[in-house]
Amino acid sequence: MECTADSNSTSCTCTYASCSKRGKCCQCVQFHRANGELPGCFFPPDAERTYDRSREAFIKAYSRKPA
Repeated sequence: MECTADSNSTSCTCTYASCSKRGKCCQCVQFHRANGELPGCFFPPDAERTYDRSREAFIKAYSRKPA
């Protein structure tokens, strides 16, 4: 499978723009999984901007009751 980093980068929701894995989804997922984390694109925008990629932050983000 060919990496489509250029096209992935245009739709990547991660705000950590200087990341060397930006748009390289396979590398991003592997990196975060190895660190017990989730990629930023799995989080809603307000939670993603905290750069806390922990499982706990993911659960907290989606456990909030809608306003």
